[in-house]
Amino acid sequence: MNAPLLEVENLTVRFGGVAALAGIDFAVAPGEIVGLIGPNGAGKTTLFNVVTGLVRPSDGAVRFRGAPITGLPPFRISRLGIARTFQLVRILPSLTVAENVLVGLHFGGRARAVGPPVEEARRLLAAVGLEGRAGEPAQALPLADRKRLEIARALATRPQLLLLDEVLSGIRAAEARALMDLIREIRRRGTTIVMIEHIMKAIMALSDRIVVLHHGEKIAEGPPEAVAAAPAVVQAYLGAARD
Repeated sequence: MNAPLLEVENLTVRFGGVAALAGIDFAVAPGEIVGLIGPNGAGKTTLFNVVTGLVRPSDGAVRFRGAPITGLPPFRISRLGIARTFQLVRILPSLTVAENVLVGLHFGGRARAVGPPVEEARRLLAAVGLEGRAGEPAQALPLADRKRLEIARALATRPQLLLLDEVLSGIRAAEARALMDLIREIRRRGTTIVMIEHIMKAIMALSDRIVVLHHGEKIAEGPPEAVAAAPAVVQAYLGAARD
């Protein structure tokens, strides 16, 4: 692996007496797509919340580009180069599609932009397939397009690392395939991606490596084919190992 872009070391999160994460270690190299999978309640979104500063860990460390970011507020982590989407899409419904992206551009800081804000917003909307809907109210978009808008707003902060939380869930198969193509294109343009996903066929097709969580612990890590065959993973998903 190249020098890691993101490093998670011994990460532990306790809510009361419950360990949502327990001693998690993994790293992400520049240019990778890393899948993060596990049954419901495994700790996947909690891990994203720690990396992006929404939750402070009980123990352990997170480093980005070699520098510690554990406990930094979310706005500082965003401006360092980490952006995310949410399992439940969080657009700004009272704003237009273009205004949602302009918020991301403003939040990310003008020093990092590559052109006038309105032109940059149009470029980002074109990149995610929403160029014809810039003036529409965001609340009028169907779910698949809301997901595209949230990705565009995240990309507006010009991240080096993009965290995607179940971006393929709840949409039709054709829409999911189109979003998979968009994810590949985002990586091709230089953004590293970590993604939570329950659609196994999609995560296996997209990921270079997969990290598996179960009850807050890492139970497997490796190439998709090896992870899919690991007895611990089969046990976690099916309740019994294969013969």
